[in-house]
Amino acid sequence: MSKRINILYLHGFNSSPQSMKAELTKIYFFENFPSVSFFCPQLASSPEAIIEQLTSLIVAESDEESLWYFIGSSLGGYFSTYLSEKYQSKAVLINPAVKPFELLAEYLGEQTNPYTGEVYSIEPQAIKTLKNIEQKFISKNNYLVMVQTGDEVLDYQEAVDKYCNCQIIVQQGGDHSFIDYSKMLPKIAMFFNL
Repeated sequence: MSKRINILYLHGFNSSPQSMKAELTKIYFFENFPSVSFFCPQLASSPEAIIEQLTSLIVAESDEESLWYFIGSSLGGYFSTYLSEKYQSKAVLINPAVKPFELLAEYLGEQTNPYTGEVYSIEPQAIKTLKNIEQKFISKNNYLVMVQTGDEVLDYQEAVDKYCNCQIIVQQGGDHSFIDYSKMLPKIAMFFNL
């Protein structure tokens, strides 16, 4: 019996399933791979809650035939790396955050998600949790990393350095949203052997 393919897309910080990349990804897999189950939840507002949320989702939607692949953008790329190592499965990372515990230290306190309007607070514990789930050793065959050098939010070189033994696509220019992302979707499907 063939494996049941599940794709879990993780959006970035202060983003949502309504983001452009999430929507494009959902439509692409729905139209081209209708047998694939696609999940893109609105992520919780703390790292602890996100880990619990994603682990619960994977357990609830899994059976012996389930195979999970992860796609993560920005901070979602960080969580995708955590899940990829936990489940030893493939992940595609788009302009991934490599050290979010350093970046988010500047965002402590009240935040508002522009997509959902949710007001929440980033506590010091969130920084500790992010640091604790950092994956220092990664399985080189499990990652396709896509970065654009014009990323104005994250230093693309950090991702290139961390995932240096993995498949990496470096595009000149672009920005944090990953310009022309839709053109990369066939490469993502190919990486997942769909």
